[in-house]
Amino acid sequence: MSGHDHSHGHAHGAAASHQGRLSVALGITLLVFVFQLVGAWLTGSLALLFDSAHVLTDASGLAMALLAARLTSRPASDRRTWGFARAEVLAATAQAAVLLAVGLVVLVEGIQRLISPSPIASTEMAVFGGIGLAGNVISLLVLAGGRGRNFNMRAAFLEVVNDALGSVAVIIAAVVIGVTGWLQADAVVAMLIGVLILPRTFKLLLETIGVLLESTPAGLDLASVRQHILEVPHVLAVHDLHATQIASGLPVLTAHVVVDDGCFHDGHSPQLLDQLQQCVAGHFDVSIEHSTFQLEPAGHTAHEHGVHS
Repeated sequence: MSGHDHSHGHAHGAAASHQGRLSVALGITLLVFVFQLVGAWLTGSLALLFDSAHVLTDASGLAMALLAARLTSRPASDRRTWGFARAEVLAATAQAAVLLAVGLVVLVEGIQRLISPSPIASTEMAVFGGIGLAGNVISLLVLAGGRGRNFNMRAAFLEVVNDALGSVAVIIAAVVIGVTGWLQADAVVAMLIGVLILPRTFKLLLETIGVLLESTPAGLDLASVRQHILEVPHVLAVHDLHATQIASGLPVLTAHVVVDDGCFHDGHSPQLLDQLQQCVAGHFDVSIEHSTFQLEPAGHTAHEHGVHS
């Protein structure tokens, strides 16, 4: 006998997709890209040209985030029983990978510029850097309210943080170059951006890959879950216990639970099923609202194929 709690449906991703926030942030980012590209053309600044390419990369990441948000809002179907909830994880993984690549490019480019610095029009560079920073700040304010809701929004927020750091770097480098004439300032600040953004990006990438590999959700101790289930009256054993995560805030758990044979004769099994689902939904830091239990008599295990501990 099995059971599944459907009280919250499958629309977790849709509830927190924040398509409006992502659309505004994407529009602002594209405007920043155009301004900085024009600035690079007018001033001949390699720093601005590099930062505009960086902004274009982040704009593509925001576009992926927006596409994923729209996909996750689609309802589930017989073919896709979880809808497109996993799309936000895929998009966040791609964004994190791109951010990681951009960060590494920044470090490599920074080393090259330390060795062979290029002349830079510092005043114009500071002006266009300031325009970029203003756009980034507005985007961050737009995204801030939803940044902790799911992987997709976290990745999008990181994209804009990355842009803002780039704009700050352009301004600082422009000021230092204008005051001291030290052209290597541009490379030093660019490398600092890479050092700041890479650890957070790598952490996000590991988390999303963990979801794709169907690892146990972070913060959930499966051994503790097993022990709690075994403490429920009439439960004799637990096997084939699995916990995975479909998307942000959507962990699922399945288990085969061996119970007293009498539970199938005295009508106690429905009550036992309720106890098991309440157990995994309320006793742990990760609340598991989507749980499926197969209740089995003691002799049933011998007839199963591919039983896992």
